[in-house]
Amino acid sequence: MYSLTITSFGWNQWVLVAINVIFFGLFVLTLQFRRKVARLPSSVYLAFTIAFFAEMFGLPLTMYVFMGVFGFTEIYSIEFLLTQAMGTEISFYIHHVLFPISKIIMGIGILLVIYGWKQIFQGKGNLVTTGLYSYIRHPQYLGFLLITLGMNVQWLTIIMLALWPVLVILYKRLSKTEEKEAEEKYGEEFLKYKRAVPGFIPRIKRYNPTS
Repeated sequence: MYSLTITSFGWNQWVLVAINVIFFGLFVLTLQFRRKVARLPSSVYLAFTIAFFAEMFGLPLTMYVFMGVFGFTEIYSIEFLLTQAMGTEISFYIHHVLFPISKIIMGIGILLVIYGWKQIFQGKGNLVTTGLYSYIRHPQYLGFLLITLGMNVQWLTIIMLALWPVLVILYKRLSKTEEKEAEEKYGEEFLKYKRAVPGFIPRIKRYNPTS
């Protein structure tokens, strides 16, 4: 009988799960839970993080499902299913191309979140249109989506695959809510900025409010 706990992946390491979830949880709590409108996206982000680390170090739910559906015995994530179905050659591209790219994506996402928050904090309630915000209106939300996208590539599971589109929708809705508040607070200054700067896809040229 195949044991799911005696593997090189070291499942049932719930201390590692707890440490990572607490770290990422504090990260998102510090940045977003101060506003009620941000709590639902933040909660889904936290659920995504829990699913990621729980399946990586705790309980391989995706493996159980694929064992029953496909009859394979060692499918820890969807990447392993692709290897089983398409051959070991694809494993090279996953580990030497996709995984490094995903780490870069996650790194960019983390920087967007940190520097985006720093600019908002330094703005002290004023409309911020410089730095990251001169290229994109919502660098922090794009950052969170890039982080979770990279996590999906690193360890894609059924739950994470289902949660990521939900995150996209929630952050899109949250951005619209915040923009309505900004229109009321800053008026034409924000409307001019909104017309010139994209929400989630960065523009190439820096925004100049005087132009």
